[in-house]
Amino acid sequence: MRPRLLVLDDWEGRLARSEGVRRMRELADVTVLDRPLAEVPDADLADVEHLMAVRERTRFDAATFDRLPALRVVLQSGGHAYHLDAAAARERGIVVTHGRRAHGPRAAVPELTFALMIGALRHFPVALREMDAGAWPALTGRTLAGRRLGLLGTGRHGTNVARIAQAFGMDVVAWARPGSAGANPEIPRVPLPELLATCDVVSIHLRLSDEVHGLLGAGELASMREGSVLVNTSRGAIVDEHALVEALRAGPLAAAGLDVFAHEPLAADSPLRSLPNALLTPHVGWTVDEVLDEFATMAADQLEAYLGGTLSPDELNPGAAGL
Repeated sequence: MRPRLLVLDDWEGRLARSEGVRRMRELADVTVLDRPLAEVPDADLADVEHLMAVRERTRFDAATFDRLPALRVVLQSGGHAYHLDAAAARERGIVVTHGRRAHGPRAAVPELTFALMIGALRHFPVALREMDAGAWPALTGRTLAGRRLGLLGTGRHGTNVARIAQAFGMDVVAWARPGSAGANPEIPRVPLPELLATCDVVSIHLRLSDEVHGLLGAGELASMREGSVLVNTSRGAIVDEHALVEALRAGPLAAAGLDVFAHEPLAADSPLRSLPNALLTPHVGWTVDEVLDEFATMAADQLEAYLGGTLSPDELNPGAAGL
């Protein structure tokens, strides 16, 4: 019998049409889900041996793995697996791959970063709401040119943002965790307090870890330059959202552009939704056709290699089961 594979969380319906999923159908009986895994009866999961996970949309804890007694491989798209209990996977002998070879996010995430910067500085939230209501608002914005940009993190996304910012005519400085891997030494480093106090725009590009969880709390946000803008396309948990709401209401922040939130989807009653100086997008920094196609292609490559006994250890997530 052919192995059974689930493609999870194809909310946009894009993966079902991808070349990668077509290739996976040649290797396994594939079911593409556009609804949460939690809604699938246990009886329909009993013989599932392989999963393709779409970033962090489904949480994999011990209870989830217990619902999948035949599971052998999680084909994890994206470079991180914050949502996955690696110890629980290892105990069950489940192999977990990663999608760090993807190149698409290196363009997609920085592009959205600048869309949020420009939108925040040009008052897009107010402009869009009032235009939708039939008004013609009188607004004055600010340019990126001549502004100082502070980057939190200078890995692959932060480095690309710095390069683009220089083309806009921005002065760029950065803070990175001491000894952090992949930090770009060509971008001038400053201490975090100096960066927050002197930058017109602060953009977050850090990997989530215990060290940076809640990095920007009430004190840090209060110390930011008056009239500054905060942009976050990294992880919501790096910023204290309650403190952020207050900083947007009372200052010093003039605006924020946010693609990520501490809890997703963002609650319908979140105060962030009603703030006129908060530009919000629903974690779409990576959801472009090119990235989804690339994730599906990598998953097909990894599935083929696993079934053929040639999957490289380089394709595995750290902490997960070995081959």
